[in-house]
Amino acid sequence: MAKNLIIFYSRTGENYVRGKVKNLAKGNTEIVAEYIQKAVGGDLFRIETVRTYPADYYECIKEAKTELRAKARPELKCYLTGISEYDNIIVAGPCWWGTYPMGVLTQLEKLNFTGKKVFPVMTHEGSGLAGSKSALRKYCKGAKVGKGLAVRGADAEKSEDKIKKWADKELGI
Repeated sequence: MAKNLIIFYSRTGENYVRGKVKNLAKGNTEIVAEYIQKAVGGDLFRIETVRTYPADYYECIKEAKTELRAKARPELKCYLTGISEYDNIIVAGPCWWGTYPMGVLTQLEKLNFTGKKVFPVMTHEGSGLAGSKSALRKYCKGAKVGKGLAVRGADAEKSEDKIKKWADKELGI
């Protein structure tokens, strides 16, 4: 049986939901990552940056855009040092300016993906998978990139069935 790892970044607090900023006790991507774990088993690894993003949603996205333009690699609180024991790696994050938050890329660049299968998962409010698949092709060298899953953040709490169907089909669970 394949061993799975779900790497994710999620934001609590102010988030954009159906055209409004709402305060979330649990981030949408964390909810989705937990549903993925429930569907496929495996381990969760939460990416956390040393420097926290602004609590204000609009300030956060402004900073995220600055990081993207600068190709920043924010320092993380903890790093995965290896993934040799995993067959499938699911990389989940919110869509920030068309791709993953830069902290996700900080982590991905430190790993050897040779021979692995990676799957993009993105929470969004209208962008779908955006550039997540191309990001995985670029930063997960040596991996085969599988079909991704896009979950509208506003629908995260009710996405369990959608996630299970995706996991059954794409990861062969």
